[in-house]
Amino acid sequence: MAGEQACTYATLILHDDGIAVTAEKIAALVKAANVQIESYWPSLFAKLAEKKNLDDLILNVGSGGGAAAPVAAAAPAGGAAAAPPAAEEKKEEPKEESDDDMGFSLFD
Repeated sequence: MAGEQACTYATLILHDDGIAVTAEKIAALVKAANVQIESYWPSLFAKLAEKKNLDDLILNVGSGGGAAAPVAAAAPAGGAAAAPPAAEEKKEEPKEESDDDMGFSLFD
């Protein structure tokens, strides 16, 4: 767990400073922090940084990850504009009346 966290912080530091994220630079930062990690962690994080846009990962931390974005419906043939979606009607639920409002209780 400490290896993952140390490499995560090192990757974020490098990215924030605008320095290219490489396995060697991640390993150097982790070594400077005096954290012992497995040798494969820096290369895994460097490959991640190479393949993914780190800004997108940072900005979408709480977005749920693997969910696909909703797809817009295709426009109808003939160039006609698509009708706007109908507004959802909010149904008002009747408020439940409590026994206190009626002036008596089951246990009186």
